Amino acid sequence: MRYDIAIVGSGPAGLSAAINSKIRNKNIIVFGNDNLSNKLVKAPSIDNYLGFHDISGEDLKDKFKEHIDSMGIQILSKKINSIYAMGEYFALMSGDEMFEATTVILATGVEYGKPIKGEEEFLGKGVGYCATCDAPLYRDKKVAVIGYNKESKEEANFLSEIASKTYFIPMYKKESLVRASDELETSIEVINDRPIQIHGDNLVNKVEFKEKEIDVDGVFVIKDSASPKSLVPGIETDGPHIKVDINMKTSIEGCFAAGDCAGKPYSYIKSAGQGQIAALNAVSYLDKLKLKNKK
Repeated sequence: MRYDIAIVGSGPAGLSAAINSKIRNKNIIVFGNDNLSNKLVKAPSIDNYLGFHDISGEDLKDKFKEHIDSMGIQILSKKINSIYAMGEYFALMSGDEMFEATTVILATGVEYGKPIKGEEEFLGKGVGYCATCDAPLYRDKKVAVIGYNKESKEEANFLSEIASKTYFIPMYKKESLVRASDELETSIEVINDRPIQIHGDNLVNKVEFKEKEIDVDGVFVIKDSASPKSLVPGIETDGPHIKVDINMKTSIEGCFAAGDCAGKPYSYIKSAGQGQIAALNAVSYLDKLKLKNKK
């Protein structure tokens, strides 16, 4: 099945895009999570969202949920690992699943942490962001999982069944979660040290820490949001942000971006507005395609 619009992200930008696309009778699919926006729910008080004075992030999230539920919009809790422009459509990959859409709206938020030295250089050359996608390449080899979230433990456990040796490097605040070794297979070695650099020749061959180095054949960096360059090959960026014009168009035809991923300021109301602009222009793009195909 090919959707009209695929929306990646379920914060204010993604949900605004979803609502405005649905109003215009487009067949949409929305990827996100049950919290809708992890950043939003952590806000104790929001004073600058028009019409909702002094509201908590949790309460505003509930308002968002009520709105999308009333319109029959569902959020698919699947992480999109990569998006490829295929000419007439986009292929969105989630593990070994593929979804097709004529247009895409990126509302992924922004990646706050800097990449590890060597992470971007060796992307596709031993560095990856999806263990379930690339695990078969590392059968009987040594791999390291650099984990920024709870899901990274699941990825490490999955890899441990295939790889000859699996290392797990927790990057989150351990006091806020269970200990790193909990929920991990006993064969996985936990390294409680910060990686300084990923090394290699043509391919990755080691990870350097403050105190030591480990030899590896592959490194998986598991975080909540990937950099735009790794998510959408060929897309133009400006630092951590996706380059867009006033219509929220990116450098790739049929692909739009909105919210924090499209640049500062990082604001809920700005994100919602950009989500609407992206949706309106995606709808216009689809309508023009339909007219073109009729000729």
